[in-house]
Amino acid sequence: MSAEEPVGVWRLVSYVDLDESGVPTEGPLGPDPTGLLIYQAGGHMSVSMMRGDHRTAPADATHFMGYAGTWRLDGAQVRHAVSVSAHAFQVGTELVRDWELTGDLLTLRGTAVIAGRTQPRVLTWQRVAPA
Repeated sequence: MSAEEPVGVWRLVSYVDLDESGVPTEGPLGPDPTGLLIYQAGGHMSVSMMRGDHRTAPADATHFMGYAGTWRLDGAQVRHAVSVSAHAFQVGTELVRDWELTGDLLTLRGTAVIAGRTQPRVLTWQRVAPA
């Protein structure tokens, strides 16, 4: 995959967790998340995501996730070096995602550590046409 392929703006299509059997379950942003992922040609990136049901979701639910920094491709992975984040513990870290591009759909697979347990997650993005 060339470094030019991810450059642009992507709209979040789905964000799911995978259970122990690999079956998709509702992700941390509920059943209808929304978001934008931006990869800039110079190596900067930004992602902002929120619940689609933020007005009716429980107060203790996760309502927003986002970070920005730089990105680079490393074989079948994309690496995000986090400079700012809605989650302070991410600042200064590198988030690694397995990467697959099929037509105008970008799939990123990664893991989160929740209460000491690894949680696989899959985010699917669709390329947004230039404005």
